[in-house]
Amino acid sequence: MESSKGFKKYENCILTFVVMAAGVLLMAICFDFYYDLNDDTMMKDIMSGIYSGTPDGHNMQTLYPLGAFIALCYRLCGQIPWYGLFLCVCQFGCFYLIGVRLCAIVKRYGMRGKIVLLALLMLFQWGICLFHLVHIQYTITCAVMSATALFLFLTTPDGISAQQFVVKNIPSITLVILAYQLRTEMLLLTFPFICLAGLYRMAEEKKLFVKETLWKYGAVIGLILLGMGLSSAADYAAYSGAEWKAFRDFFDARTTVYDFYPELITDKAYSGALDELGVSAAQQTLLTNYNFGLDDAIDTQMMTQMADYASHTLGGAKDWTAIARKQTAFYGYRLFHKQDAPYNLLVLCAYAAVAAAGLAVCHGSREDEVQAVAAVQGDESARDMIRTVRCRYAFVWQLVLLAAVRSAIWMFILMRGRDPVRITDSLYLVEFALLSGRLVRMLGSYQRRADAGKRGALRLVTAFCMVLMAGTMAAGTADGVRKVREEQMRRAQVNEDWYEIDAYCRRHPQDFYFEDVYSTVGFSQKIFGKTDNSYANYDILGGWMCKSPLYDEKLRRSDIVSAGRALIGQENVYLIMSDTELSVRGTGWLEAYYASQGARVTVEETGKIGEHYLVYRVEEE
Repeated sequence: MESSKGFKKYENCILTFVVMAAGVLLMAICFDFYYDLNDDTMMKDIMSGIYSGTPDGHNMQTLYPLGAFIALCYRLCGQIPWYGLFLCVCQFGCFYLIGVRLCAIVKRYGMRGKIVLLALLMLFQWGICLFHLVHIQYTITCAVMSATALFLFLTTPDGISAQQFVVKNIPSITLVILAYQLRTEMLLLTFPFICLAGLYRMAEEKKLFVKETLWKYGAVIGLILLGMGLSSAADYAAYSGAEWKAFRDFFDARTTVYDFYPELITDKAYSGALDELGVSAAQQTLLTNYNFGLDDAIDTQMMTQMADYASHTLGGAKDWTAIARKQTAFYGYRLFHKQDAPYNLLVLCAYAAVAAAGLAVCHGSREDEVQAVAAVQGDESARDMIRTVRCRYAFVWQLVLLAAVRSAIWMFILMRGRDPVRITDSLYLVEFALLSGRLVRMLGSYQRRADAGKRGALRLVTAFCMVLMAGTMAAGTADGVRKVREEQMRRAQVNEDWYEIDAYCRRHPQDFYFEDVYSTVGFSQKIFGKTDNSYANYDILGGWMCKSPLYDEKLRRSDIVSAGRALIGQENVYLIMSDTELSVRGTGWLEAYYASQGARVTVEETGKIGEHYLVYRVEEE
């Protein structure tokens, strides 16, 4: 009897866990889990100690408190893939929290209703998010956490005190703060949606400007802002040293040049301008092929000058009106075409579902109108009816406001020319979570208030919405599985070279290997594959950690002060380059760089790694 009561009490948690665990297990059987980009791989290497030899939280992408915590986990047990495990727990844990909330919402429909919604949630994972769930990227994980926080907040039960409301939203508050630490820029990009969720909830309150209401919502947003502020303060303190400050300036300037004005270094039309800035032709070549780590003169001052020139000259010369017209048309195009499918289709379905649910009950009965008229004469119950009618029509301004906010965010990223899939898919996920939370709230609220006839209409709308969304998800499942299989076959083939390079370098621990950036940028890693977290005696000649204090620390382990000087001055320092890049660029760029430094060099092949990679010794004649 006691065990039966215990199961009933935790039924939603147990049921959701079983369904979610089954889904994760099925994914693990069918696919491998990968770090999606080399950014995540580099972050893992830094926090695990592979990069510098010691686990470190200064990974430049997450805020330091989170990075330091994960690095501490690696210090305690380096054999566990803590960073990848953290990302997986965050993503699947978010789906678990959503599943538990959905089960609580449909508890009156019994086990059948819970199974249906959990099956729909599973279908969402496989039909919409599959690629990102097995190719994990910290930007997407941040968006999933933001979306979950938003959904949990919107579906917080009514009829509770302000204190209970804040307590029940501790998971949402925690998720937002953690997402902010994981990927600050992405969380800030989705923060307007979080603010809209708060506005939607507040608009339903009977009295807005009273102590209870203000304390309820003020405490939630206050705790979020407090957590974000403390996280930023701790991060600022961790990077407050002179070396890290200088590198952060270099990092920001490099981001400006490479991410927003790449034409400055790729378009030969700007060679003269770069010459005037003190960037030689040989340095321009290194910047173009990303191997700028060879030259110590490409420092914070030079990169800052380039970034300032790009921002003021290239940015100022752009016809922003023409760009705005072009991007506005592009924004409208991709909303209704397959470029962003199935995310855009799902969001459009959600807009239609919210509108349909609102229209199903938006017309008040004759009794509503009578009571509304009586309200003018001071009838308190009629005032409640006015509030009810007002809430029924709230979906109109809410959808319009949401469309305006999402358009502003999309135009912001499109105008900047930075709209990779990891950002656009993230925006779709958060927007869908907002619409879903609003729909769930509308259906529950209307169901309680509507008369028998309207309840039937609501059930019809609910069924239609579920079928529409399920159809969209189901249609995306087959295509998603196919894309994932193709991508994983490609990754497995490409990564064979990386495993051979890693093994080769580790067989020669007394040597150090610099890698041509474009030769190795395509590699990724399995999250749960067998990985040696000991120090790696190799590094790329560019990238976002190049010239950082950790980069200098890494080189000092091999008695290297300067990459450029070590490559020709130390017998145990080599260059790794792929045969593909060799056929495209040869080694002339390397010889030209050293010639600009007054040194004549020869590039001699000394070894081969696998079928496609060559090891070179660079010697000064």
